[in-house]
Amino acid sequence: MPLTTVEWGQLFTLSMIALAMGTDAFSFGVGMGTKRPAVGTISKLSASVGFFHVLMPLIGMAIGQLLGKVMKDVAVMVGGGMLCFLGLSMLWHVIRGGEEDERFRISSWGSILLFSLSVSLDSLSAGLSLGLFDADIWLALLLFGLFSFAMTGIGLVLGRFMGGWIGTYGEVIGGMILIYLGCKFMI
Repeated sequence: MPLTTVEWGQLFTLSMIALAMGTDAFSFGVGMGTKRPAVGTISKLSASVGFFHVLMPLIGMAIGQLLGKVMKDVAVMVGGGMLCFLGLSMLWHVIRGGEEDERFRISSWGSILLFSLSVSLDSLSAGLSLGLFDADIWLALLLFGLFSFAMTGIGLVLGRFMGGWIGTYGEVIGGMILIYLGCKFMI
């Protein structure tokens, strides 16, 4: 059954929204990837971010017009603050020194969920606004999850690869990226 022009248009539009939301996950992945996460951690983080990029818009759609603009601002501020905290934590580790560990320390489920939640909070506001339009919700959620999963994984792998080249400065660069993106959210 071929798609109509309207269905193609909706697929394209939702794909562009998913891509835009996924670019944040990609950027965060590059920043966090400089800490050289293990392959298993990359898989867990990618799956968790993908899951939260489905869950948060779904929650946002359910909330809908109830909290509107106020919730969007709160979600962006909290997400930005969490990212700044993660970036500052990375910088503090470099400044503090100590033993060099080649493994990524965000391996516990709690830290993975915290990272995934902070990356996905902006998708809550996307869900709030998407709930106002007559869009295929399940297609949107599928695309959001797939794009964010793939782009997080690609970002983590790319950051991991680059982290080996730039050594100790990789953690500083990754922390700076997270702080920049967190501040960008909050401004």
